[in-house]
Amino acid sequence: MMLLWPRAAKRLAMVLASIALVGVAATAAAQGGRMVPNVEIPWNRYYDYAELLDIMGRLEAAYPQFVRLEDLGRTYEGRTMRVLVLTNKATGKDRDKVGMWVDGNVHGNEVQGAEAALYLAWWLLEKYDTNPRARVLLDRRVFYVLPSQNPDGRDYWFSSPNTAHSSRSSKKPKDDDRDGLFDEDGYDDLNGDREITQMRKRVPLGTGTHRVNRDDSRILERVTGDQLGDYVMLGNEGIDNDGDGRINEDAPGFYDMNRNWPSDWQPQHIQWGAGAYPLSHPETRAIAMYLLDHPNIAAVQSFHNSGGMILTGPGSETVIYPADDVRVYDEIGADGEDILPFYRHLIIWKDLYTTHGAFTWAYEGLGIFTFSNELWSRDQYYNAPGGASGDRQAAFADHVLLDDIRVAWEPVDHPLYGEVEVGGYKREHGRVAPSFMIEEMLHRNAMFCVMHAAEIADIEAEPLRVEALGGDVWRVRAAFRNTQTMPTRSALSGDGKIGVPDRVSIRGDHVEVVAGGRVGDRWRDERIDLTDDHPNPIRLEYGVPSRGRVEVAWIVQGSGRVVVSYEADKADGVEIGGALR
Repeated sequence: MMLLWPRAAKRLAMVLASIALVGVAATAAAQGGRMVPNVEIPWNRYYDYAELLDIMGRLEAAYPQFVRLEDLGRTYEGRTMRVLVLTNKATGKDRDKVGMWVDGNVHGNEVQGAEAALYLAWWLLEKYDTNPRARVLLDRRVFYVLPSQNPDGRDYWFSSPNTAHSSRSSKKPKDDDRDGLFDEDGYDDLNGDREITQMRKRVPLGTGTHRVNRDDSRILERVTGDQLGDYVMLGNEGIDNDGDGRINEDAPGFYDMNRNWPSDWQPQHIQWGAGAYPLSHPETRAIAMYLLDHPNIAAVQSFHNSGGMILTGPGSETVIYPADDVRVYDEIGADGEDILPFYRHLIIWKDLYTTHGAFTWAYEGLGIFTFSNELWSRDQYYNAPGGASGDRQAAFADHVLLDDIRVAWEPVDHPLYGEVEVGGYKREHGRVAPSFMIEEMLHRNAMFCVMHAAEIADIEAEPLRVEALGGDVWRVRAAFRNTQTMPTRSALSGDGKIGVPDRVSIRGDHVEVVAGGRVGDRWRDERIDLTDDHPNPIRLEYGVPSRGRVEVAWIVQGSGRVVVSYEADKADGVEIGGALR
């Protein structure tokens, strides 16, 4: 069975699926004419880590035939890193199926990645009985879903005063300012509203760098030319806690799990947040060991925020991807742009910035096709690609958000600056979607995962061709086609001999294999590129390419029936039989 619809209708089907009303992404349990989900989860809010674990437990309790919870390790602060193993147990064990890894929230403040990962699991389970694509995926595939890579940073972002950008790290103490103290000078909530906003101070007219916008008193604008300013901006709320003349220079943490992977890892003085050595953090090490222990994983999706991006590596221009793999990335990325309005498929180093030690390691180290989506684009606020004018943004804040995204400026006494004003945007603005737009964001990104998983290689066997060579000697030819976009092995895996190559073998009760190899010349298919080692099984380092075909042949001696098997770590196996006659 093919996992994907006919290619000609693919883009239209994806768009229609992605714009479907997400409110009906539920089991067809009719109650009073309504579509009621088996597990009711409000997707218009964000959840702390205990709530995430509760949701995972509810899914396991409601769908024991599909869900198993597994702990892969513990964080620096001792929180459990819990994975949803998601597949139809009646159709086989998870390790016997080709899988997809999905995670989110690698950075503590990038909270909606966890909800996106959980939404995918919820949608597949709720739609199993009513959606053929969900049924095929759960019957034939396995999903390993880790909602939060960084529950320590996540909980700190929720529970403590923060900005939209703080609490990115985990909580391992670090002496950021090298004064012998650890995490002693972080943000200070001066007005006690549990938000870290901005500080500004009024100064004599003409000596400031900013002035109040004449049309909207809530907005400060930088002065230019001969304009006169009467305010200076003093940064985020805070005081000089350690008396070194600087403010907020040693906040809790810091290490960056998305700079700690082995791929192109660079030390701290080159790549901030890199850690002492690759996989030195307990969270990255636990994930890496899990992926290494599951060679059946053929696709990886990691959810970040923000900016509306479908990111693929490399992170540095010094890393080169094979052209065949780039074509796969480009095709899936282009389909993703159809599913996700205002998102762009970008190459990290070329279109964003250079990174070292990123989770591109899943591809660069393990050969698994890997995407990282930066969830949420503020352009979606205004329906304006490329952003909106200040006036349009202000109108949106007033008429749609009803200005529920800002803290009004209020005076407070500061030990260094005297009287200042504190106010500005709340943490749940800018990087995260507002409540009424969360579910659409989650649904569209989940459907990108569904599309990506559906493009995992799917092998079909052609009928065996048997040719008598005289006496009891035969030539047996076997051909295999891949109907999907992703190859059975990435070109990078083939080039670097990463993992176990695909294997094609022949067996029969009364058959001896004399020679074997690939059929490499389509015009002279009697020629065999003999293997240099044992001819059975034939090892295929590059597997079957994207929507491609591979043919092998053996010279055998004997009689009776033969069976040819194709085995692959990242594609379902297939067998075809025939008789020597």
